[in-house]
Amino acid sequence: MGQKVNPIGLRIGVIRDWESKWYAEKDYADLLHEDIKIREYIAKRLADASVSGVEIERAANRVNITIRTAKPGMVIGKGGSEVEALRKALNALTGKRVHINIVEVKKADIDAKLVAENIARQLENRVSFRRAQKAGDSTRHACRCKRNPDAGFRTFGRCGYCPCRTLQRRYSSASYASCGY
Repeated sequence: MGQKVNPIGLRIGVIRDWESKWYAEKDYADLLHEDIKIREYIAKRLADASVSGVEIERAANRVNITIRTAKPGMVIGKGGSEVEALRKALNALTGKRVHINIVEVKKADIDAKLVAENIARQLENRVSFRRAQKAGDSTRHACRCKRNPDAGFRTFGRCGYCPCRTLQRRYSSASYASCGY
């Protein structure tokens, strides 16, 4: 039997940090569900803004949210109006004071989640799957396509150098589901 270890969990504490930074003894389940609701709300509201990740930090009555995005202008909006509306909505959702930081992803073509979303959107627009899979630098991806309800196929691709067995290399994986037919 093989010993299978999650590559992200293996790297936590070495080169990667937690996505949520808080500690709770009694309210752990409630805060965990609140984190999930925050992430789902941000993903739904900022679907077109290429959000790569959401990091959540908690203090006593305050929630710090860091949004990693490739398009910070879409998140901030004109004069900061979009981020203020998002902050007010998250205040109402959590019942706590929310502070939002926006971090720009400089190289969107090496971020796994953004590459997966890009490939899925291209496939939805009927681009050839071989062209869509020519993604970014040093990426490794698998693609399952279903063009119509009867026929589907699966293909794998790799661009550049992507070692997964060393702990010092940055490793990220993502999946994005969409139905294109």
